Amino acid sequence: MKFLKYFIALSLFAVINNGCKKDSFDDTSLSNKVITPANLSALFKITQDNSGTVTITPSGEGVSFFYVYFGDSKTDSAQVMAGAGINHIYTEGVYNVRIVAHSITGGIAEVTKPLTVSFKAPENLDFTITTSGNKFKVDVSASALYETMFQVYFGDVVNEVPLLFLEGDVVTHTYSAFGTYNIKVVALSGGAATAQLIKPYTVTSAQIDLPVTFDDITYDYTTTDFGGNITVDAKDTTNSSNKVKRTVKSVGAQTWAGTTVGTPNGFATAIPLTAASNKMSVRVYSPAVGIHVRLKVEDHKNSNNSVETEAISTVANTWETMTFDFNNNASGTPAFNSSYTYDKASLFFDFGNVGSGKIFYWDDVKYIVTAQTTLSLPIDFESSTIAYNFTNFDGGTASVANNPSASGSNTSAKVGKMVKGAGQTWAGAYLTMPSPMNFSTKKTFKMKVYSPRVGAKVLFKVENLTNGAISYEKEMSSTVANAWETITFDYSAIDVTKSYSKITLIWDNGTAGDGSANYTFYFDDITLN
Repeated sequence: MKFLKYFIALSLFAVINNGCKKDSFDDTSLSNKVITPANLSALFKITQDNSGTVTITPSGEGVSFFYVYFGDSKTDSAQVMAGAGINHIYTEGVYNVRIVAHSITGGIAEVTKPLTVSFKAPENLDFTITTSGNKFKVDVSASALYETMFQVYFGDVVNEVPLLFLEGDVVTHTYSAFGTYNIKVVALSGGAATAQLIKPYTVTSAQIDLPVTFDDITYDYTTTDFGGNITVDAKDTTNSSNKVKRTVKSVGAQTWAGTTVGTPNGFATAIPLTAASNKMSVRVYSPAVGIHVRLKVEDHKNSNNSVETEAISTVANTWETMTFDFNNNASGTPAFNSSYTYDKASLFFDFGNVGSGKIFYWDDVKYIVTAQTTLSLPIDFESSTIAYNFTNFDGGTASVANNPSASGSNTSAKVGKMVKGAGQTWAGAYLTMPSPMNFSTKKTFKMKVYSPRVGAKVLFKVENLTNGAISYEKEMSSTVANAWETITFDYSAIDVTKSYSKITLIWDNGTAGDGSANYTFYFDDITLN
């Protein structure tokens, strides 16, 4: 029995001893095995905006990370982790992209993939040509998709070097002659691909108009000869930089040989001749003293509606400015008629004599603006020839005065001044217009006011010339003190069937004035809008 116990104990010890035997890790066959990356490739995604941006995503089996060698001169290489990609910007061309893959065990493999970067041609190219009054000067702007920049050719120069510009820019060009030009805009892609668009542009001359100086290239200074005259472009005999016309009344030319200033269509706008302002002038270089020069104006649509007058040269072989007064019409010709339209002018040198080859130079055909002498709207008190005859009443005194504060909205020199002195509460003054005011379309008066205080009331009233009961008025209040402001009077409800010829102004109606600075007001620029 004791033997059996010892046998069991020994067996248990052996089992325990064997179970506690130390393991051995000397087998390195697995760790010494190097895994080489396999199935290497790369995906190239080229952004379709002509920026040259390419996303390179390398791939492979057993890869921990990659080195991507881009194949251009910008950047040598970059590390990319497995599963990731990298962006790189290329110019247009063909590149060999080298992919070097590294495994976690140190294995290395590589592959080279060809990459072709080709920019697409710009799309939706368009450009605009804009110009102002000067048709010779043009502005060009352009837009397109996928472009990097633009070139523009204006088409007026042999072997033209184009101008480069970007979208949003405006390029300006000035032509030197009339004609039609093909403006070409080329959209560049950054590579070989381009797009282009051509639009014709015609430089047209403006119809001649007064004053005629022959120096503005935007006008068509064509002249029309008749009866044997010959007119050509020339230079001023005393100033070579000044352009003039040279007219020869050739030998045997008709006594009435003349030259129309411009084409048979006349001027772009009618000559603003009136009975009170009825003169024109022409600068003339005559070969002799005492030569009659006639100027005729007419309606280019109806030659019967005309008026002619003459001036006589007073100097020889030198320039003089001749004045032509159409109120003094030539004998045997129609008198001036203010209802006619005069939009065409013709000159007759040595009128009444057969041509003998005399040569005349001429320039600066102008309408003479006669200073206004009659009161009319708008009223600005600046004229030295208009009599601003105020009619004062019941303690109001109005006059023309210097601007007390030429600043802000009113920098003019002269203004109206109203002093409300002791008298009636309705003291004021009025101006009488030479003819009734027209309210058929314009029904808003505006007047600039300079008040010594805020809240000063101003009554603006219009009246019939002889019947004060026929009137319309509006009252407004100043909103600033000692500064100019524009006050508006709404006349939309006025009875347009009535006649109104007086403008009456009353400040602080209902309150008596004392003639002090507190009751001194200024006003200016009365307009009907």
